[in-house]
Amino acid sequence: MRVTKFEHATLTLLEAGRTLVIDPGAYTTPLIDLEDVVGIVITHEHPDHWTSEHLDRLLKAFPGTPIYGPEGVARAAAGYEVTAVHPGDTLELGPFRLEFFGGRHAVIHESIPVIDNVGVLVNDAFYYPGDSYAVPSGKDVRLLAAPVGAPWLKIGEAMDFVLAVAPRRAFGTHDMTLSVIGRDMGRARLRWAVEQDGGEFLALDPGASTDL
Repeated sequence: MRVTKFEHATLTLLEAGRTLVIDPGAYTTPLIDLEDVVGIVITHEHPDHWTSEHLDRLLKAFPGTPIYGPEGVARAAAGYEVTAVHPGDTLELGPFRLEFFGGRHAVIHESIPVIDNVGVLVNDAFYYPGDSYAVPSGKDVRLLAAPVGAPWLKIGEAMDFVLAVAPRRAFGTHDMTLSVIGRDMGRARLRWAVEQDGGEFLALDPGASTDL
């Protein structure tokens, strides 16, 4: 399975010629040259994780592609056929087995309502929490996409999240709001965290991939 990081929080997973798209949002350039998209996962409703422009482009290229997200996404993207998923749900999409965790977005501020958010574990190997620190308890995560910068994120809490997941490998995501210096500083902190359990940190830039 090949995992590719795009700008900010967008990810694709490629397995056996099939592609899963996760969080195609506002800070991400158009996704082109994808192979046979079998599903789109949107972890929550914020526009940096989905836009109608991305969905329209993907659905035009791959008609009928199913879209999955929590209840908040189903309401926010009411013009699209979104299947609501909840923590504990599992589903099969071609070569991909998905399991969902969490349920709520990390708190930004007490004045801002907390919305739905799901983390997604793919093929019991790759995990991405969306905008949360939800830990896939009991899972041996081989590759973790760990948020490194956000209005809700404190780097110490992000480090604790990586320590709790204890992945074999990890890379930073959710990073387009950071300067290069800030991104690299955050990456260094996450690198320390993943290395505490003998793991490896990957400094993936947009367009870079790694295989599982």
